[in-house]
Amino acid sequence: MTWLALLLAKLRARGGGAPRRGDAWLATSVALLARLGVVAFAASQFPPADDGKYYHVFAERLAAGLGYTWPWPDGAVTFAAHYPVGYPLLLAPFYGLFGPRPVVAMCVNAVVGSAAAFAAHRLAARRASRVGALVASLAVALHPSLVFYTAALMTEAVAGALFVIALAIAAGPADAKCFSLRRVVLAGLVLGVGVLVRPQLVLLAPLVPLVAAPRERVARRFLAVALGVAVTLGVCMPWTLRNCVRMERCVFVSANVGWNLLIGGSARGNGGWAPLDEVGVPEACRLVFQEAQKDECFSQHARQRIRENPAAWFALVPKKLSVTFDYSGAAAYYMHASNPALWNAEDKLALGIFETIWQRGLLLLGLFAAGRVSGTRSRVRRVVALGAALSLLTPAAWIGYLGLVVVACSMGRELVRRPSLFGAAAVVATTALVHAVFFGSGRYALVTSVALAALAGGAFPRRRASQAAARRGFDTDP
Repeated sequence: MTWLALLLAKLRARGGGAPRRGDAWLATSVALLARLGVVAFAASQFPPADDGKYYHVFAERLAAGLGYTWPWPDGAVTFAAHYPVGYPLLLAPFYGLFGPRPVVAMCVNAVVGSAAAFAAHRLAARRASRVGALVASLAVALHPSLVFYTAALMTEAVAGALFVIALAIAAGPADAKCFSLRRVVLAGLVLGVGVLVRPQLVLLAPLVPLVAAPRERVARRFLAVALGVAVTLGVCMPWTLRNCVRMERCVFVSANVGWNLLIGGSARGNGGWAPLDEVGVPEACRLVFQEAQKDECFSQHARQRIRENPAAWFALVPKKLSVTFDYSGAAAYYMHASNPALWNAEDKLALGIFETIWQRGLLLLGLFAAGRVSGTRSRVRRVVALGAALSLLTPAAWIGYLGLVVVACSMGRELVRRPSLFGAAAVVATTALVHAVFFGSGRYALVTSVALAALAGGAFPRRRASQAAARRGFDTDP
């Protein structure tokens, strides 16, 4: 490991100054080229798989002016809300312009993923050195999960990118003297789209505006939060009203809460997904066919099962977190599911291992960056960060993720002044909370990847001598 220490020392010595805007564009270009390379490879060989099949059909129907509807084999067409509308709605204009082909969706994924690399640089540059900010953005640009998931017509990588883009907009320039209403509104609009793509992001709606007013009084912070939440929910409200009319029951974004709660409460999935026929459809729900009503029926029975045996439900929580955070093979799984002949089991395993190593490496750097923050409870932070880092050497990596949240929370009010740490801890905490309640899957951890990369840049801090000059440069924080 001596060579690694020497390499890191050289990087700090040569790149300890302020980040540069050109580096952000360089990383964005690298991200786009890497993703377009995957698009060229996958366009004609990897058809939509798993949930991607449904998103593709919905986007195709929206582009054709047929609404968010589903055609059944018997010829019937019904309004739908089981799958979130955001991703198909994002694809629909491009399907209308260039044709409803998976390659079009892949190109959209490539552009959004490249924008995430720029946003990661923007966040990291507030505290990190030039090398640190570049490491953060290149970690997104070349992240094996994010790069190969470009071929997937799925929501997780897009949702994670939109969250970090919204966070970077809200944070704005570090030398801002007060919060900007424009930044809060723009961040709320982007996050609102993110909520339509992945409804769980609504838990982050009150948190993102806080980074726009880190040094303001309580009243100003409350105004920022209220405005940000209002804008985010406002983006979603037309769709919610549509559901109230079309689905015969008001549904915020998607009608799958009951389904997921029922599956997540079953020991059949061992913390992960299981087919509904294995979980067992409640007898009272078998003859309920309307989508929103069926979801509510499932929700009622799922809650009843939890009340009857809460100990069994709580016993599944560690398993759910393990399924979500321990193995980062989302892209490998999708490629294999889409074309097992071209991407065989050996390829799946190799890419999955690479994804897992990369993701744990980001978390390790993030823990180092968070643990080194001085101030109150600094000793506690270092101890917890060390324990969390050691867990990454074991199969139970999910402990390391929770450790990051604990380290971040130990900073108290200072946390909101560090947007990259605040954002990483927030998205990890909400992801863990959601999937502890429902069920886990490795692809759900993809939502945290961009935020963790932005935090990882903090492992390469800026030299103190460059602070004054950095304030006149690109996105720095005194």
